[in-house]
Amino acid sequence: MSVRVRFAPSPTGSLHLGGALSAVANRRRGDWLLLRIDDTDPAREVEGSVDEIVADLRWLGLEWEEGPLRQSERAGRHREAATAIGEQDADGSLRFGRLTLLRPDGSPTYHLASVVDDHDFGITHVVRGADHRPNSELQQQLARTLGFEPPEYVHHGLILGEDGRKLSKRNSPVATLRDLREAGFPPVAVHRYLQELGEPEHDVHLDLRRLRRLAIDAIAALSDEELAAQADAPVQLARALRGARDLNEARELARSILEPEPAEVPAAAAPTLERFLELAANGLEAKAIVRELKAIGGDLRSLRLALTGRERGPELWTVIAALPRDEALRRVDAAL
Repeated sequence: MSVRVRFAPSPTGSLHLGGALSAVANRRRGDWLLLRIDDTDPAREVEGSVDEIVADLRWLGLEWEEGPLRQSERAGRHREAATAIGEQDADGSLRFGRLTLLRPDGSPTYHLASVVDDHDFGITHVVRGADHRPNSELQQQLARTLGFEPPEYVHHGLILGEDGRKLSKRNSPVATLRDLREAGFPPVAVHRYLQELGEPEHDVHLDLRRLRRLAIDAIAALSDEELAAQADAPVQLARALRGARDLNEARELARSILEPEPAEVPAAAAPTLERFLELAANGLEAKAIVRELKAIGGDLRSLRLALTGRERGPELWTVIAALPRDEALRRVDAAL
């Protein structure tokens, strides 16, 4: 039997890392995935969130078969289901026992909309965080009252911060996919980390050390073209970016080559710089230039200063190789 799943975030901002764990778990388990936006509480919606969630999922490398579908677009269907089982309350709401199905203004509530949509779209498995576990019995009862066979509910552990509480801005510098993207984590590293977590039986603490290790591995595995594109740099700089631990560091390395800072080069470095000009003008390859300068005890620190305005950076030969020869000659000549 085909496994049909849904990922149903609320439109409250960038996707939480725990939500991304559910998205990856659903995609791995399901043959067919619906992206559904649970917007039954308009007061909580943040403008632009749906577009941001879609962009977050695509950044993570996830695709889906249908959606994004807003639950609010199906309010008529939800009201139809509610009237079949609900009783009018004094305030004008429609209730099923102690559960509100429709608010006084006629808008459907979360439980009703979720149960009806899961049935109508043939969802066979609901994969979500353990914080939804208390909802399962109620949603099963509601489904059966409506004459539906409820899906199988699968709950996984939550991602926690260092303080043992649910991951948030208060206890972690990276709680959302936007945070991770802005911190320079490659998307493939984040996806791999979530794949490693799988569907944890218990809550897990965010392992930033593991995420950083995966980021380094991911950057090392990128082709020159992929690395340059993700670092917003020309492809000829790719070799100089290989030592970066994240994409922000790669971008900074690229800037150090493309946008040199003004720097004082010691007068005593003149012989090294002059020898560089001779070697480069004669067409010597970058690694050979560095070897030659090392052999004569050259001041490589000052040469780096002349080329980039910085005392530290990528391996010096990669900087020389990345720069057009005329530009390297110009910078060193200007330093002299």
